[in-house]
Parts: sequence; C-alpha cells; structure tokens
Amino acid sequence: MCPISTVENEGFRKMINTLDKRYALPSRHHFTRVALPALFEKCRSEVANEVLKAEYFATTTDLWSSRTMEPYISLTIHFIDADFNLNTKCLQTAFIPEDHTGQNIAHGLREAMAAWGLNEEKLTCITTDNAANIKLAAELNGWMRLQCFGHRLHLAIENAMKDPRIDRAMRVCKKLVSSFSYSWKKKRDLAEAQKQLKLPEHSLKTECPTRWGSRQAMIDRVIEQHKAIAQVLSSDRKLRHLILSWQDIDVLEAINKSLSPLVEFTDALSGEKYISVSFLKPTLHLFRNSILEVQEDDTDLVKSIKQKIVDYLNDKYSDPETQELLDMASALDPRFKLKYVNKDNRGSIEDRLTAEMKSVMTAMENAPLVTAAMSADVTEDAAAAPKKKKGLGSFFRVTTDKAAGPPLQQDQAITFELQSYLQTETLDAEEDPLKWWKESQRIFPRLSNLARKYLCIPATSSSSERV
Repeated sequence: MCPISTVENEGFRKMINTLDKRYALPSRHHFTRVALPALFEKCRSEVANEVLKAEYFATTTDLWSSRTMEPYISLTIHFIDADFNLNTKCLQTAFIPEDHTGQNIAHGLREAMAAWGLNEEKLTCITTDNAANIKLAAELNGWMRLQCFGHRLHLAIENAMKDPRIDRAMRVCKKLVSSFSYSWKKKRDLAEAQKQLKLPEHSLKTECPTRWGSRQAMIDRVIEQHKAIAQVLSSDRKLRHLILSWQDIDVLEAINKSLSPLVEFTDALSGEKYISVSFLKPTLHLFRNSILEVQEDDTDLVKSIKQKIVDYLNDKYSDPETQELLDMASALDPRFKLKYVNKDNRGSIEDRLTAEMKSVMTAMENAPLVTAAMSADVTEDAAAAPKKKKGLGSFFRVTTDKAAGPPLQQDQAITFELQSYLQTETLDAEEDPLKWWKESQRIFPRLSNLARKYLCIPATSSSSERV
C-alpha cells in the first residue's frame, strides 16, 4: 500500500494523466480530510448497526505497547446474529496514557462500551489474560470473566518446566541455536552436514519467551538435527562444549513427548470463526484422561511434567463460577450436551437452563407489540390486495384448532423443550453447531436463544492480541 503523498508525486501524476487526460487527480488533503474520514464514518456506522442488533455478546480485551512504547488497549466484540453466524469486530484500539490500574482499565472499558451504545446487561462474558489489573477491572465492572486458555496453558507449562535438569538442557539448547542463528558459516556447514547424514534440510528454530509452542518447536528441531549439529560443533574448539550429551537429549525428548500433543489445542482454541468455548470442558477432560495421562513406559521426568500440567489446570479451573459457565456452554453445544458435565452438577445445570429459558420467554412476551401506525399500514395493504377465494381447507380451520387440545403451560413447555433437546441424537464432533441451531431454532426457540448467548464466548483472548 502506498502513502497518501503518492498523489503529489510527479511521476504518478504523469501516469494518471496518460491513462485519462480528463481525470482530475485529487490532492493529498482531499484524501486526508474528506475521503478517509468519510470512509471511516461509513465503516463505523455499518459496524455500529451490526453490533446494536446483537441480542447477546461477549468481548475480549488486551493491553499492549507499540514499538515506541506507547500504551494501548483494544476491545473486540463477539456475537452470533439472527442467522446464527459468528461475528467478530475489533471496535477500537485506544491510547491509554494513565497508569494501568484496575480502576483506570475498568473506566476505559466502560467508556468504550458506551461509545458504541452497547448495553452491559447483554454482555455474557469478557475473556482476558491473567494480569491482576485486568482481573480487577472486570471485577469492578461486575462482569463475568473467563481466563484465556492459551495464557493459562502457557503458565501451566512454565510451572511444569521448573526442574534443574530441564534448566540445564534448555540453556545449552538456546546457546547452540543462537550460535547457528548469528553465523552464516555455521548455517552453511549445517546444510552440508544434513546432506551427508541424509537429514531434512531444515533450519533451527528460536524460542519466543511468551509462546510455549515456540519452545517445543525449537526442541523438536534440535532433536531432529542433533547429529548434524554435533558434526558441525565438533570441528569448533570454542563451541565444542555445546554438543548435547545423552542426558540432555533424554531431557529434551521427555519435554517434547509431553508437550507436542498440546500444540494443536492452543491453535484450535484460538480461532475466531468457529465456536471454541464449548470445547474447554472436553479439552480439559481429554488432557486428564488421555493426552496427559501417565503411561507405564513414561520416564520419571515425563510423568512429572504431565502431572504438574494437569494439577495446575485442575486448580485454576476449579472456580465454581467458571465451571458453571463452561458447563452451560458445553450443554448448549449439540455435539456435547451434558456429556462432560459432572454428574453431581447436571441437576443444577438443568435448573439454570430452565430458569434462563423462563427469562427468555418473559422477554419475548414483553417485546413491543405492533404499533397502531404499523397496523394501519397492514390494514391498508390488506384492503388493497385482491381477495382470495376460499379453499376447502378453510372450512376446517376452526374445527382443527378447537380439537388440538389445551395449550401447554409455560413450565411444561420449557421442560418439554429442554428434555427433547437433551434426548435428541448428539451431533457429530466435526459438524457445525451453529448450522444445527439455525435448522432447529423453530423446535427449540428458547434454547436457541441461549445458544447465541453462551456460544459466542471465545476460549482465548487471541482476537484482541492479534491487533
């Protein structure tokens, strides 16, 4: 993309004149003062109209600094529209020069919500990282907060890495990767060694401290290339001490075995184009009972890493409010329903679903009726339209309605709807739950409304971090 000043470039103006001599190229000021502000207002009004139609929404937020160390706060909204499409909109990224206290962040987030005309009562949940000031801000505003699964898993792995054996192996690993990163000769020698040993011609990867997946990727690549690395380093007296010992390789292999199955979960739960919150309970269950379950052939270090990660996640997700939120989201996903809800909690989750379905029905009953003006328009249109000839079926309409029996009471209708949903066949895990709800909303009108409320919550705060 070219800067706006390009329109004042002599060569550019000549090119435009050659293309069309009748076209008057606008000045730079036209774009900065007229065209771009008009484009911004148009885009903003379109987004505002979309978000104001949302019956429920969730948000994510994140604080970050620019390259010039200027602090900003971003706010992203997530909602499911009437057609059951999941929408994500970055509403704003605002300069926040004040101290990043919980009070200032809480005030800033409320101002951002008010600027877009958003009703806080429609906010289901806000997903954030685990910073103390962000947690306090959500608490001060009285908002339900979900901890970002990506951050929580990163901290769980960091906690599991606290072992003297791992510290030593990681130090050596980082130093040897660094020695290849800053030397073109070493890279050349590594490529030659790879050809001789018939290894994949891959370059080494460096670690990013804030992304545990980069550590696993670095370790995996070092294990793959350790023979070629040893061949290159053995000819250098100064760096010969960086050759990995068999003890270091055992440690790195233990780390890789423990962490490699977890990489895909972080990536999958960070998406914003599909439902993710309902996967949290199934994922935690899968970690405990399959992926991180201790095996007989695991070394002591592998067992230790797995157990520490599981214990940490169990502790951090043991909060009753978080558990109830995740249970509600899982229950409203036709792929899971009550499968991953603790048996002792199923009754309370059904009670909460029933209570919220009643509130949905009350809201629908209290919805504004058709106005007199609208009724008049309908009457006029009906009068203008030609009368249709009565069909044979019209003579049986009243009789059929009377024979249908008394309507279900409110409590009976809600109970019937909930039990019918729970007894329907579970959707395949690869299917889209939003498509299912769109097709089933007439059968489950109240539950489909709740599905829009809870399934819009993102499992991670990646949407705001991507800003």
